[in-house]
This record gives sequence, C-alpha cells and structure tokens, in this order.
Amino acid sequence: MLLSATPPAGPRPGQERRLLDEAARHRALTPPARHPRESITWLGPAAAHPALAYRITGDPAHLAEAERWIGAAVRLPHWGRAHLPDHDLDAGWLLHGLALAGHWLGGALSPDLTDLLRHKLLVQGRRMYEFAVETEGRWWSSSYWQNHNWICHAGLATAGYVLGREKWTERAKSNLGRALDALPADGSHAEGVTYWRYGVPWLAAHLDLLEECEGLDWWGRGGFMEHTFGFRLHQSAPGFAEQAGHGDCHDRRSGHSVALYRKLAARFGIGEAQWLADLVDRELRDGEIELSGVRPGIRAEAYLEYLWHDPAVVPVAPQDTHAHFPDLGLLTSRTGWDGAATFVSFKASPGGGHQAWEASARHRAEQGWETLNCGHHHPDSGSFVLASQGAFLAVDEGYSNRKRAAHHNLLLVDGQGFAGEDRYHVYEDLPYARQARMRDALAGGGWLHGTAELAAMYPDELGVRRLDRTLVCTPSGRLVLLDEGQADTPRTWTFLLQTDAPTTAAEDGRDRLIEAGDARAVLRRLAPDAVRITSEPTRIEANPTASTPELSITRTQHTLRLTTAALDRARLLTTIEPGAGPATARAVPHGVAFDTPDGPETVLLSPGEHERVEACGWAADAAALLLAPGREPYVVAARRLARDGHLVREWTEPYTGPAPVADRAVTR
Repeated sequence: MLLSATPPAGPRPGQERRLLDEAARHRALTPPARHPRESITWLGPAAAHPALAYRITGDPAHLAEAERWIGAAVRLPHWGRAHLPDHDLDAGWLLHGLALAGHWLGGALSPDLTDLLRHKLLVQGRRMYEFAVETEGRWWSSSYWQNHNWICHAGLATAGYVLGREKWTERAKSNLGRALDALPADGSHAEGVTYWRYGVPWLAAHLDLLEECEGLDWWGRGGFMEHTFGFRLHQSAPGFAEQAGHGDCHDRRSGHSVALYRKLAARFGIGEAQWLADLVDRELRDGEIELSGVRPGIRAEAYLEYLWHDPAVVPVAPQDTHAHFPDLGLLTSRTGWDGAATFVSFKASPGGGHQAWEASARHRAEQGWETLNCGHHHPDSGSFVLASQGAFLAVDEGYSNRKRAAHHNLLLVDGQGFAGEDRYHVYEDLPYARQARMRDALAGGGWLHGTAELAAMYPDELGVRRLDRTLVCTPSGRLVLLDEGQADTPRTWTFLLQTDAPTTAAEDGRDRLIEAGDARAVLRRLAPDAVRITSEPTRIEANPTASTPELSITRTQHTLRLTTAALDRARLLTTIEPGAGPATARAVPHGVAFDTPDGPETVLLSPGEHERVEACGWAADAAALLLAPGREPYVVAARRLARDGHLVREWTEPYTGPAPVADRAVTR
C-alpha cells in the first residue's frame, strides 16, 4: 500500500538495497534553483526515495536528502516549462512524488518545509484540477487511452488523498473508472511497449491508492490490468532485452518496469510477471538503465519495487509461444523463448484498436468530445517485425514526428501510403470507415496465420477495392506473405521491407539477403515474375518529448522496394527464411512449400475469394491449410477437408484450428 508504505510480508533484501541506493544517488547533485528547460519529472522520485528510506531506516541522512529535494521543488513557481506548465506530465509526477514524500515523513519534516509543501501541493493540485475541468472533452483530460491522462490524474489523486481534497480524488476516480471501462480487456496497448512501461504503472498506482483510501477494488474492472502483462510478455523480443517496435518506441531498450511486473504478479498471481521481474533484476537492469531513452526510467521506480514486491508469488517461466490480441489485431509467434529464437509480430486494427475507435466515435457523436489522441499511433496496420538469431531482421521505424506507411513493412499503391498520414496524429479526423482489421486469426499449434484487410486505409482517389495481406509463420519460423490487391484502374504495387542494414542481391537476382550482425535471412520473391527492385536509406527524425523541444533523435533504416508494373489486380507472394542456409521455398499449387530436414512445411492459401485449396492430395474449402511434419493439419476458416478423395472433416460453421485425420472420421 502506497500511503502506509506497507509492502507484502516477506524478505526483500534486493528491493531494499536498491531503494537505499536510489535514495542516496543524487547526493552529489545540486537541486535546480530555477526551472531548467528540460523536464523535471525526476524531482518527484528524487524526493520520494529518501523519504521512504528514512521511514524504513530512521537514518537522518535520508531525511536531510528528502528535505533538499522537497525544498527545491516547492520553490519552483511552476512545474513544467516548455509544454503546458503546471498542467501536464511534470506536474503529475511531482504531485505524486512530493505528496507521498511529505506523507511518509510526517512530523519528521521541518515545520516550515511542511507548510511550504502543503501550500505548493494545494496550488499545483488546484491548477491541475481546474485544467482538467476546463479542457474536458479534449486533450489528456478525457484521453482515456493515453499515458498523459493516467499520469496527471494519478498525480492529482495522490495529492488529493494526502491533503483531503475530495473534489480532486472524485474527479480522478471518475476518470479512472472511464479509462478502465474503455481499455481493451485483452490488455493490448496501441501506444506500444515504451509508452506501456511509462504509463501503465500510473494506473496501478491509482488503483493501489483507491483500494487503500476508499476500500474499492477496481483491479478487475474491464479486464485490462489482469491481462496486460500478457501483451507486454508477447511483445518481448528473444532474449527479453528488447521489444517489438509497434507504436511509438523510440528505442528497443525501453520496455521494462520491474515495479509494474511485481504489482501485477502480486495482484493477479502471475508467475510469469514475477519471473520476468527477477530476470530483469538479475541480468537486464544495467542495460535498461544505460540504453533506454525513457526518462526518468527504471531507477525512478525503486520505491514502487520495494512496496509492490510480494515474494510469495512463485516465478514461472513463460511457456506459450503464440498469442492473439483481438482488439489491436495483434498476432505474435516465436519458435521458443531462448535468445536465438525466431519471433514475429503482425498487427492490423483501426486507430487505437477496435474498442478505442468505437468508443471515441460515440464520444464524438454524443458529446462532441475528442477522446482518442493518436499521437503515439502509427500508420502500420498490415506491418510486421521479425527477429531471429539474436537480432532484428525486419524492423519498425520506432518513433517519428511525421509518420508514414513508407516507414513500415507495408505496401504502397502508386507510391502512396495511408490516407491522412505524414503527420503526427495520423488517425485524427479520419472518417469512421477508415478501418483496417485482422481476420482469420490463428495462433497455436506452432502456426501463426492472419489476414489484414487494408483497402480502407488508402486514399479514395486510388480506387483500391481490395488489399489483403496474409502472413503465415511456420513452426520452424519461416514466413509466407501473400499480398492481393485490386483497384479500379491499373496501379503499381510496392512491397516494402525495412531493415537495419542494406539488403543485398543474391546471385539469382530473385533472392535478397538480409543481414544484421551474425543473423541472416533470405527473402525470396515467388510472384510476380517481374518487379523493379530498389534499395535506399530512409532517415527517421523525431522529438519524443514536448517538454524538451530541442531534443531530437534520428536514425537510419534501409528500405527495400519491390514494385510491380501497373496492374488492376496484383498478387505478390514472398517468403522470408531466417538462418544461415540457402532458401528452400518453392511454389506449389495454391501456396508454398519449404524443405526442412524432417520434411516439407506446406502453406496452402485460398486463391482470391474462392476459399478452396487443392494440393499434395489435400482438398479443403478453407482460407488456408497448413501442414508440417509430425503435426496434425491446421485449417483456417474451413468448412470441409478431404484427403486422397476421402472426406476427413466437415463443419457447419467456419472452423479454425487443428484437424486430426488419423481415423478419417467425419465430424459435423
């Protein structure tokens, strides 16, 4: 519990040592006498850590350190300088951290500083509250899916509970309820892992305060908090140090919140969350501190790690290698949990996910509110990332101020990407009908299959009637990509692959070699026969924080383009095979076969809208039939399956999953 500073029972020597180290870390620094140009979010934990350390140990050195940072923060006339002073993240962080610090110190804090702190919290809390009221229906005040909303309201709630300001806590509580009801029950988050680790801990802090101060248990409300660790886990790249880059992830090393892992493990008994927290503690923390671009970062959560760690939760290593998050249209697959495994993540959904898109449309129509802030969302439906052999082989742009489909592993039509792109808020003001979606999802039995419907995302003037991307990942980690397009008039269709290093042409001219350090893969083009191939660097620029306008990050990725002639119907069939060996992909009727040491992995995909495949003695009325050595067949959206002319299975409704054939019995 946060206010009482009471952790679960049990030994926590590692968490206490980390708390005490963090409490002393700033002793050599001089607190700012004037507000710097940069963000001051870090002043909140700079005060909270020594305050909690003093409460635990009684060491007067910690009391003196807490008073230094409290005194510096309360003497600043405004919290925040470059962006929305007093009304955004800086103020939210400081309201939370300083309110906790003052509460924990209690009567030990000098009387003069106690009065100053109380006055400053009252001033800043009133400013935050009034801004939230005045801006209701726009920006963070009602952006229920956005980290600014969670942080600012949690800060307001913390100060409100400490000071007894019921008006503040009631407003924050009302917002929290709306946010929990609006967030997807599958736990997915459209802003991406980096903003997940930055924002979701504040939902947890607010829930902790609500339970402690009002006796309300809202942890299960809406389902998001119970399931969101699964989203984070399955966005982990092999080795866990990095993560998939969907959404705004300005680097791949800003993904871990040990404090949040501990809290979710304790609250829901999630052994995998405890296991990942232990792994980060043991092996990955230093890398997160050194390489993460998120500030103030993982060290700022030491007080939460101490209070939220329940040693009674038994760590459990992750087992499930495939996952499906329907709201975000997100599918993930990996060949294992080791660092060398092959991992793919594939997504397609409306802006913010289905629930956010639907709910925000209702808010707009019924209340005139704009509640879906899409600043951290990307035009990336239909895109995928691929990692293997310890490196990323197909990458996401991560973060940019002018977001474009051309920065992702997507398709361009006549060289154009999505409608409304090339700006920061790429889904703002788009018509309700501009929605992508994932259909025919399968994530299990070693297989991943999904078809992203993308036609609605392209400008109307292109006349795109159909653009479906089907991605299949086989049990061995080989990818099949089938892109089928149709337009009113002939258009060029461009397949894009983004990589960290330039791809190179193989001797046959059809294959491209993808290399990242020692990792390797081969891209093979099976259709069409003739394309124009170009490769060039793409420069990505971004400023990931409005609180520091002069901050700029740039990176260069390399873009491979495979462009068809002008066609009114296009079919692009591409494979990617990770590994050092030569490509084995070969075209078979209705699909692709890969030669493996154990036998062929065969991916049969329905041609167009016919929903029927026939090859290798099989016939299926289905979107896909997936065959691998030693495994039962898998079907996607199937009604009928036959082998060697004999009926094996028949379904009254489209069925996706395993289709055992050993007894050749007919199942209806």
